[in-house]
Amino acid sequence: MNRRTRITVLGAALLLCTGAAASATAADGRAERTAPRAASEVRPREAAVLTGTAKLYRSAGDDITFSFDAHLAAGDNTDPMKATGTFAWSHHVNGRGAWAKATVDCLLTGGKVAVVSGVVTDTDLPGAKGTRVGVTVHDTGHRDRLGYSWAATEGLGPKDLPKCVSSAPFEKVKQGTGDFTVVPWQPDL
Repeated sequence: MNRRTRITVLGAALLLCTGAAASATAADGRAERTAPRAASEVRPREAAVLTGTAKLYRSAGDDITFSFDAHLAAGDNTDPMKATGTFAWSHHVNGRGAWAKATVDCLLTGGKVAVVSGVVTDTDLPGAKGTRVGVTVHDTGHRDRLGYSWAATEGLGPKDLPKCVSSAPFEKVKQGTGDFTVVPWQPDL
C-alpha cells in the first residue's frame, strides 16, 4: 500500500472509532438520564406555580419591582386556597415610595396566566398591613405583562377583597427583566 492510501485508511479507522466511542458515551448518558429513579426520589409535579421577578416599564422612570414565590402542592390540587409562599413589590420614584410583602392565600393558573392573592404582612406603607391584594401575571416568554387588584382603587383597595381576585395584566414588564415561570393548574374535573 502506498503512503497516501495508508493515511486515508488510518484516518477513516480513527473517525469510525471516535464516532463509535461518542455514540456509546451518548447512549450511556441517555440511559442514566432515562433510568427510573428510586421511589424516594420521585417528586410529583406541583399543582400550580408562579415564580420570578420583574420590573415594570414606566416612561416616567418609576422603579417598580414585583417578585413571586407561590406554590400549590400536588396534594392540594383540588383547593387553590391551600397555596403557600410569598410575593413582594416596591414602587419608588424620585427617592420616594413604598414596599410590601404578602403571604399567599390563593393561586390559580391557566396556560401562561397566573392570579395570586395574599395578605400584606410586612410593609412601610401606612395602613396597608392586613390588606388582601391580588396580582395577575401573563408569562409571554419575551415581554411579560402584569396587573394588580389596586389598579382601579385608591390605595391598595378594600380589605375585604376576595381571594384570587386581581385585574387584567395591563402593565408591561421592562424589557430584559422578566423571568416569570407559570406552571398551569390542571384540576381533576
